[in-house]
Amino acid sequence: MSTSSRKQLPAFLKGSKDGLPICLGYLSVSFAFGMMAAENGLPVWVAVLISMSNFTSAGQFAGTSLILSGGMYLEIAITTFVINIRYMLMSLSLSQKVDEKMTTLERCILSFGNTDEVFAVAMQQQGAVTAPYLAGLIATPYIGWALGTFLGAAATSILPLALRSALGIAIYGMFLAIIIPPCRKAKPVLITVLIAVALSCILHWTPVLKELSSGWIIIICAVAASAFAAYRFPVDEEESV
Repeated sequence: MSTSSRKQLPAFLKGSKDGLPICLGYLSVSFAFGMMAAENGLPVWVAVLISMSNFTSAGQFAGTSLILSGGMYLEIAITTFVINIRYMLMSLSLSQKVDEKMTTLERCILSFGNTDEVFAVAMQQQGAVTAPYLAGLIATPYIGWALGTFLGAAATSILPLALRSALGIAIYGMFLAIIIPPCRKAKPVLITVLIAVALSCILHWTPVLKELSSGWIIIICAVAASAFAAYRFPVDEEESV
């Protein structure tokens, strides 16, 4: 083993260890996705391929749901773009913390695994984040996401209906776990969530507007709520440092 490899291996292993809790969390959510995909007629290998080539949560659920419901290409593209646009902001922020020696090719490859949880862990590291560490940090969650999808899709034909229905609420539990803590700490977040909920209810129950597909409803609610929050609760430069 070369000197360079000996230096990179400990960093990779540390990243893998730090990513293990994320991996375990992803197992349950991706299990629910695998069940959803299989119950709607997708083969197991297709469900796994979607997870391995997307590696998202909300965007993947929404995009797959629109595909299964026959949504238009434009609707699917805009919906997933709006949901996943936060990754652009996280990548810009993380790019300021990564090691200067990281090549452009390494940055492009590793950007694929920059999820919410990976970003949070990486940003908490002391000093610059190296490519081996980030690769390890991404590897274990990626394996957990793909493995959970496979297990969920494969188990659909085995598990009883009552248990499948119970496990089907896992994605909603994940969303609640994401939004409730910040809502309790920050009033602007709470108001933004309530606006999105109110708009969703209006679009769902209003006679004419309820004819909109779920994809366009997601787009309208997300853009309107976030635009209001950006206007009403701007972040001061001193707070953003």
